[in-house]
Amino acid sequence: MATTPIPTDINTAESGGRRRLPFSGRLVMAFTFFSMFFGAGNLIFPPFVGAQAGAATVPAIIGFIVSAVGLPILGVLAVTFAGGFDELARRVSPAFASLLGVAIMLTIGPCFAIPRTATTSYEMMVAPFLPSRTGWGGWTTQLAYSLVFFAVAFLLAQHPEKLSAVLGRFMGPLLLAFIAVLFIACLAHGAVTPTQPTGDYAVHQASRGFLDGYQTMDLLAALYFGIVISANVRAMHVTDNTLIRRETAYAGLGTGILLIVIYAVLGYVGVVSGSIASVNPATDTGATVLTNLTASLFGTFGMVFLGIVFVIACLNVCTGLICTCATYFHTRFATVAGRRVSYRAWQALFTVFSFVVSNAGLSMIIKVSVPVLAALYPIAIVLVTLALTHRILAAHFSRVYFWMVLLVAIVSFATCLASIVTVFGGSLPWLEAILNMLPLQQFQLGWIIPALAGLLIGVLDSAAHSSFKR
Repeated sequence: MATTPIPTDINTAESGGRRRLPFSGRLVMAFTFFSMFFGAGNLIFPPFVGAQAGAATVPAIIGFIVSAVGLPILGVLAVTFAGGFDELARRVSPAFASLLGVAIMLTIGPCFAIPRTATTSYEMMVAPFLPSRTGWGGWTTQLAYSLVFFAVAFLLAQHPEKLSAVLGRFMGPLLLAFIAVLFIACLAHGAVTPTQPTGDYAVHQASRGFLDGYQTMDLLAALYFGIVISANVRAMHVTDNTLIRRETAYAGLGTGILLIVIYAVLGYVGVVSGSIASVNPATDTGATVLTNLTASLFGTFGMVFLGIVFVIACLNVCTGLICTCATYFHTRFATVAGRRVSYRAWQALFTVFSFVVSNAGLSMIIKVSVPVLAALYPIAIVLVTLALTHRILAAHFSRVYFWMVLLVAIVSFATCLASIVTVFGGSLPWLEAILNMLPLQQFQLGWIIPALAGLLIGVLDSAAHSSFKR
């Protein structure tokens, strides 16, 4: 997930209200769309999938691509069709729209995504050169690094347009060039013997890949990006709603193709890295996979270059996210407990909070984010599905929004609670026993049956309401 400015100076192919973008315009929109999604964080997860899945990387990467590419693209289309995230979420209820909006913003902001920019760049730039990553020395080094990182990010966030205008156009091509170099180097390395699947990928590789695709957080971001993309298509003088949706779909298709190719390449990079140096799924991350491979192929110089790329990319993303979250909360909560809270105060709050969270380490942030994302993603998936089928189903049975989201949310947050307790060394046997009664719960897809139940109840409830009004 990344941030970048969107160009609006592309000529359109036709005059009048039914203008469409020329091929060059569609190409630019696709690359712009891609740069909004693809950041340094997206670079670390596919290699970790490949390193763990080994010989079973193909089904694992397919599962990853379905959730990390397919769902975000569908999310953009859903929001475009609905006229914005708030319009879509209000179909459940206005209170739900506010609650989900805050939850998503905190997730893609100070709770996970912003701290992850500091920890990812630290793991790539500093940690590989430390004599020991554990103990007092490692902790104080990370503390000092994150303090400097967030101080710089906060200063840059005061004028984000200056940073994004340069780095937004620079970092995307640089990351793509780096991926290409890694891939070519892996091919030149020669044939490798893939390792046997380990860790979470020992079994059910496709479903595990699907769940790990949540870590990109791109579906949650897409719920906000969708209206941005459609607005910029409109700014290019495409005014017909049908054509706006079509041009947004073209941009999504182009972005999806780019992401599929890149994630497949990165999965292969992970397989090669895993054959060179094994990883510990409990403590290592995708950053470890990339540094192991870079050190083996390019030595110290390559590792330093990789670290610099990640630091710059992460600073760019961090700055954009701080501004995005501060803007959102300042708009929604200009006053708290009767006192006015300025935009700068929200910026400072999120920067300090992210600094504290970042010192938990990349591995812990990812471990905690897994159950939280597993709670939010099913709700988002249901909303996207209902939006895409709105004219066929929900437009006639409006109560399906409420019932499907309600039942899915109950199961998702119960699963989240049980998983978070497990992450911190505890257990809730009674809750786990209840959840395990749900079909597909072993794949963390136990919410599907409640969603179908909510669909049925929503149809019946809508029919009952219609009969009562008559």
